[in-house]
Amino acid sequence: MSLTTIPQEKEVRGLNLIAAHSHITGLGLDADGLEPKPVSQGMVGQLKARKAAGVILRMVRQGKIAGRAVLVAGPPSTGKTAIAMGISQSLGSDVPFTTISGSEIYSLDISKTEALTQAFRKSIGVRIKEETEIIEGEVVEIQIDRSVTGGHKQGKLTIKTTDMETVYELGTKMIEGLAKEKVIAGDAISIDKATGRVTKLGRSYSRSRDYDAMGADTKFVQCPEGELQRRKEVIHTVSLHDIDVINSRTQGFLALFSGDVGEIRAEVREQINAKVAEWREEGKAEIVPGVLFIDEVHMLDIEAFSFINRALEDELAPIVIMATNRGLTTTRGTSDKSAHGLPVDLLDRIIIVSTHPYNADEIREILTIRAQEEEVDLHADALAILTKIGQESSLRYAANLIATANLIAAKRKSTIVEVGDVKRSYSLFLDSKRSVEFLSEPKEGAMELN
Repeated sequence: MSLTTIPQEKEVRGLNLIAAHSHITGLGLDADGLEPKPVSQGMVGQLKARKAAGVILRMVRQGKIAGRAVLVAGPPSTGKTAIAMGISQSLGSDVPFTTISGSEIYSLDISKTEALTQAFRKSIGVRIKEETEIIEGEVVEIQIDRSVTGGHKQGKLTIKTTDMETVYELGTKMIEGLAKEKVIAGDAISIDKATGRVTKLGRSYSRSRDYDAMGADTKFVQCPEGELQRRKEVIHTVSLHDIDVINSRTQGFLALFSGDVGEIRAEVREQINAKVAEWREEGKAEIVPGVLFIDEVHMLDIEAFSFINRALEDELAPIVIMATNRGLTTTRGTSDKSAHGLPVDLLDRIIIVSTHPYNADEIREILTIRAQEEEVDLHADALAILTKIGQESSLRYAANLIATANLIAAKRKSTIVEVGDVKRSYSLFLDSKRSVEFLSEPKEGAMELN
């Protein structure tokens, strides 16, 4: 089977979205990675849970926990998802992290087991090593001959290193590539011979006096040394699911953008597993077990739990982190009650980390971090009343009031959120407790039916 992979590049410009956990940048552990700091990397409190997560993180990095499951159990708004996000951020961008909700698998057009299989394979990375030939040097001169009739362009590129200089003939594709990167004489560039891709490395130090030819953000580099043509090892990481999709669709890697993945045949996955195993034997690839985070895991049923139980025993299995806020409850699809709604045979193979409600100081610290993340200036008294709301209602509700109170403050042309803005927001937007009380109150003139 001929297997295809597509290297992925991540570049996001001008994007500044604030999500519920966008302030989380890690687990907030010390240099050894085992002792949690009270407040660090967006994490506050939950010291025991974060310490346990630090142990899990170390085991993941050492490859000792693949194929195992972790359950984070605790009341709502106690940082369960934040801990999972902290693990993800600490692992780095090369390690796959997939998050799904327990109820998500029921709303898809594919079967439950197929949805879970895809989630599992999205969470397993394949780090592929490839050797490619590149041309790397400093541009001495670019000559482009434009046809009078507007036909094919031709040109010559003179490029050098500290040891040699060569002239290359240019075709239309290479000319367009150089023009796209805005390459001029004095730029250090890299050209991939296989794809013809041009990458600008920077401006040569020898041209540092050409003030008119550079901007404030110009990067200066030394002129490359040695041979112009050299072999370079390129490493890119893709998930097993990406390889599945590419090789199961007639349109190849374009299937990744179509959105309609559908069912993938078991034969395709078996052939891919065999090919990846062959790459591992040859030293061309290595498996990177990632993390699959399943929120609201109690929403899964007995069939889904049975699948997870078996999938954890597979040779290619990620680390599964599950979260729930349920105690003793019925396992869906059965009449049996069990801890956290998980069947007993699955509970036996998982390790459980518990989270606990935040105290007032921790709530205040979290709200301060959220306000900074949302670029909102809170008056000390406004922060105090939000903290009290967080204690009496919920942390999420108090955090939501930050943005709405800021809009109310902006309407009265103030840059600081005052107590009055919080109170106004509190009266406009109800928490769950007050909403239930409001709907439960008998209305005047309402007819009562017996």
